[in-house]
Amino acid sequence: MLRRRSCHTTAIISVADAILDLPAKGFQRLVIPRKDVLAGLSVAGLLVPEAVAYSTIAGLEPQHAIFAALAGLIVYALLGRSNYAVCSPTSSSAAILAATVAAFPAADPATKDVIAFTAVMLAGAVFIVAGLARLGSLSSFVSRPVLRGFAFGLAVTIALKQIPPILGIKTAGGDPFSLIVGIAGQIGAWNLTGLAAGGIALAALLLLRRFPAVPGAFVVLAAGIAATYLVDFPAHGVAVVGAIDIRPELPAIPDLNGWEWSRLVQLAVPLALILFAESWGTVRNFALRHDDTVDANRELLAIGAANLASGLVRGMPVGAGFSATSANEAAGAASRIAGLVSAIGVAVLIGLAGEQVARLPEPVLAAVVIAAMTHALDPKPLWRLWKIDRDQYVASGAALAVMVLGVLNGMLVAIALSMAAALRRLGTPSVAELGELGDSRNFVEIARHPEAQANDVIAIFRPSEPLFFFNAEASLARVQSLCARKPAIRVAILSLEDSADMDSTAVDVLIEFERAFTAQGRLLLLARLKDDARTGLVNAGAGALTSPDRCFWSVWDAYCAATTFLTPSGKSA
Repeated sequence: MLRRRSCHTTAIISVADAILDLPAKGFQRLVIPRKDVLAGLSVAGLLVPEAVAYSTIAGLEPQHAIFAALAGLIVYALLGRSNYAVCSPTSSSAAILAATVAAFPAADPATKDVIAFTAVMLAGAVFIVAGLARLGSLSSFVSRPVLRGFAFGLAVTIALKQIPPILGIKTAGGDPFSLIVGIAGQIGAWNLTGLAAGGIALAALLLLRRFPAVPGAFVVLAAGIAATYLVDFPAHGVAVVGAIDIRPELPAIPDLNGWEWSRLVQLAVPLALILFAESWGTVRNFALRHDDTVDANRELLAIGAANLASGLVRGMPVGAGFSATSANEAAGAASRIAGLVSAIGVAVLIGLAGEQVARLPEPVLAAVVIAAMTHALDPKPLWRLWKIDRDQYVASGAALAVMVLGVLNGMLVAIALSMAAALRRLGTPSVAELGELGDSRNFVEIARHPEAQANDVIAIFRPSEPLFFFNAEASLARVQSLCARKPAIRVAILSLEDSADMDSTAVDVLIEFERAFTAQGRLLLLARLKDDARTGLVNAGAGALTSPDRCFWSVWDAYCAATTFLTPSGKSA
């Protein structure tokens, strides 16, 4: 059954037809996919209210978010590779930018603005340097559980910070717990008009999500502006956005001392790291859905150039946000042309309706922010970690750190948690003892497979992690301990398939272990040793340990060789 088209959809199609039918004297007719035009105009309707709303998070005037959206859309469409990513201001980058500027409390408002734009350009420079150095793998530097926890804690913080503007009150403290106490303590001062405007706008935004083809944020923005002709919001104590100055300005260099410059550079690095982790997660997610080919290093360069351009036009940080990209996909985008159409749509909307946007009540903008946060406020990803009993403490710690310590310090703690989790796993490896499954020549962990057969005098061990300076001594000490419990063991086979290479510490520890093992009258054999690790041992003077009669390509070959070193009574039954 066909559905009746909404007035908004009909209007978009009319505009699309007008664009497609533009006369071109002396040139061929413009060939722009209709789907991209429709998607671009729909996304433009979403980006204008969201960008203005995100500017409030960053503590900047609305025009800086508009400049950022235009720069991000155009530059990414020219340099990026995702057909669906929308490079524009995001809530998380706005919050991190606000925290970055807050690190300079003594600066005057004008200087703080310049600091913000400089931080954006520095973050863009970090992206470009990382892209040229082909450091795209840094996108995995922060683990997904930490990102989920960070996103959840940030969403809670941002959403709660929108409640005071809706209620027309001011609260001290930026953490969620202080906000809740401050909001509850001023219940008698709540502005009911603002509460009604924000509540209705939020309900409408959530309801319109059932209709993906309708840009809900744009519809609510238009309705909020229309309401100002019926209700005098300022007279009822409800603030409005105010004038949007879209006159371009030249970038300026902040007047900072050496320490302040150093501090700003330090803050730009985590800003870039989190921004890229969020952007690459979005780009990769949609690329997998549609079998697109994307490259992390190319995305680093594209997003870096977009942030450089945004900083030059005095804009906010930009990245591939999940909500805008989802809207682009849902609207039927087929290529990056949709991003260029969105840029044109944003420019036209602001140019024609800038004075009207200035009338928009702030509670409506706050509702737009809260609605944009709802996907990150979903606790299911965190709950799933508890269900599978993996990384739940790391994710919960990241969320709590953001809420208690603030966005910037919480972000640094989240990165530290990600590193600590990796170091803990690598630094406390387990050593599995292997046994043969029947006569299959397959060797598995005896602890997990009781049916696997162990030999009384031949033991096979496999470290769970690659051997390197942080865990080599602990791993081989564990092997020594297991052998000490079984005095009958005469040959030990060490399966090193997880160690693609070994640093000098691991090489030295392995040589020392082999000498001590030999002094006990036992023999050490190696199995599945990779070429780089073998070369390291040879260069360190352990050629005998890597000789063909001591080092084997498979565990089975090593096991067969071990039996030849034993007396007949030592052969496996």
